[in-house]
Amino acid sequence: MLFINSALVGSFFAYSNACAQAPQTQIAQDRVRLGNSTPLIEQIDPASVRDSQRAQAETAEKAAEDDRPDTSGSLLGNMWGARPWLYKHGITFDIQDVDEVWGNGTGGTPSANDGAHGSGTGPAYDGVTMPTLTIDTEKLFGLRGGLFNVSALQTRGRSISQDHLADFNPVSGFEADRSTRLFELWYQQSFLNGKLDVKIGQQDLDTEFLISDYAALYLNASFGWPMAPSLNLYSGGPSWPLASPAVRVRYRPSQAFTFMFAAADDNPPGNRDNSFAIQNGGNGADPTNQVTNDGSGTQFNMGTGALLITELQYALNQQPDDMSSAGKDPGLPGVYKLGGYYDTGRFPDYRYNNMGQALGGPDDSTGIPRWDRGDWMVYGIIDQMIWRPSLTSTRSLGLFVRATGNGGDRNLISFAMDAGFNLKAPFRGRDNDTLGLGWGIGRVSSGERQFDRNVARTGTYSPVQGNENHLELTYQAQVTPWLVMQPDFQYIWHPSGGVPDYGVSCNRRVGNEAVFGLHSSITF
Repeated sequence: MLFINSALVGSFFAYSNACAQAPQTQIAQDRVRLGNSTPLIEQIDPASVRDSQRAQAETAEKAAEDDRPDTSGSLLGNMWGARPWLYKHGITFDIQDVDEVWGNGTGGTPSANDGAHGSGTGPAYDGVTMPTLTIDTEKLFGLRGGLFNVSALQTRGRSISQDHLADFNPVSGFEADRSTRLFELWYQQSFLNGKLDVKIGQQDLDTEFLISDYAALYLNASFGWPMAPSLNLYSGGPSWPLASPAVRVRYRPSQAFTFMFAAADDNPPGNRDNSFAIQNGGNGADPTNQVTNDGSGTQFNMGTGALLITELQYALNQQPDDMSSAGKDPGLPGVYKLGGYYDTGRFPDYRYNNMGQALGGPDDSTGIPRWDRGDWMVYGIIDQMIWRPSLTSTRSLGLFVRATGNGGDRNLISFAMDAGFNLKAPFRGRDNDTLGLGWGIGRVSSGERQFDRNVARTGTYSPVQGNENHLELTYQAQVTPWLVMQPDFQYIWHPSGGVPDYGVSCNRRVGNEAVFGLHSSITF
C-alpha cells in the first residue's frame, strides 16, 4: 500500500511538473485580452491594486527577458537585495497602502457618530494597508503551477458614506470598518499547461467574478463589487474586506474562452439575525456587519449557506504581443461575460412577517420577517475598445456596460446597471493615465417598496424608495512608478432611492450629494 501511494503521489507531481505553469491572475489575463487598455490600477479593493501592480511588473520583466524581479514600481525597491533573493526562492512580499480624503458639499445626512450635528457635509479620511506573502511552489520545491497566498488588512479612518451619505453603496470601495484582520489564505494549482487551475482556501471573490476591467477605474464601490450582491447578500458576501472559505475552478480551453465556477460560504462573519435593515433596523452598532462575530477574519464560517457562482467569458479580437509587428489589424478587442449565482441560505422576506401578515403594516404583530429559502442573481458585462488612432498607439477609448437582475421579494435591490467611457493615455507622455466618466443606477425591489407602503399605512412618514443614480468623473495619474493619485468627483441623485433623513426632526428625504475625493495608492 505504501508503494502504491508513493507511486500515485510521484505520478501526480510528475504530471504537475510536465503539464502546468504558474497561474495568471484574472486582472493580468484581461489586461492582455484588452490590448493593455485597462487602467494601470484597478480600484476594486487592495487585492486588485496588488494584482494590477504585479501585472505591470510582469510585463516589464517579460520585455527585459530577465529572471530578476522588476522592483521599479516599489517605493522600497529591491529592499537592499532582499527581494531578488526571495524571488529566486519563489517568495514575493508586497505591501499596498491606500489613503483617501473625502468631502461632501451638499445634501447628505447628519451623524452623531463622528461628533457632527445638524449637517450632512464635511470631510472624512479612510485608509488601508495590505501586506501579502506569495510563494511560487515551483521555485521553492519544484511543484510547478502552484501558488500559495496569504494577506492581511489594517483598515482605519471613518466611512463618509456610513456617517453622512446614506447611499446604497459607499462612494469609495476602500471604505471599511476599522480592524486588523486576516484577509485571504489560499492555495492555487494549475494543470494542463495552465488551461485549468483550482484555488482552495479563504478567498475574496470580487477580484475574479463580476469584474468589468474598465469599470474598475472608478472609486465608487458600485463599479467594483456591484450594488446588488453588496446589499442583497449577507455582509455583501465574500468580497473585500471579508473573505470566505471557497473552492474556485477556472478552465481556459482557448485564448478566447474562459469558464469559472466557485462554491463559497455565503456569510463570512456568520451573523444572520440582524444583517439587513428589514430585520428591525439591522445591526445599529455595526451596520456593515464587518466586525460582528469575526473582527479578526479567522472564524472561517461554514455554517450558514453556500454561494454558488459561475461565469463564462469570451474575448473578441485577440491582440498580438507585439503590435508593431502585426501583419494586419486584429480589430478592436473586447471581453464579454455572462454569469450568475445561487445562494442556498435563508433570507428575510420584505413583504410578510413570520405570521403571514403584511410586514411593517398596521396589523403586523411581530415585526419579524418570514424566512425565504434561496436567492439568485444573473448578470452580463461588456468591456469593448471602440477607438484607437493606430495599432501602436497607447491611446484608446473604451466602453463598459454591466447589468444585474434578481427577484424582489427577499432583496433590497432588484436591478442595477453601470456604464461609462474610459480614455487611456489622454495626454502626450501620460501613457499610464486614464480619464473616465461613469454612471450607475440601482432600482429598489418591489418587496422594499411594498414594505414602505405598509409602514406609511401606520401613519409614519415612509416615502416609497425608487432609484438611486450616481455619476463619477475621475482621473487616474501615475505620479511615480510606485505612486498613483486619483482626484475624483461624484454626484448622487436620490440617495438610497429617496430614503428618509432620520438625522433631522422634520420629515424629508436625504438630499442629493456632491462628493469630492482624492485617492492615493502606494506600493512599498
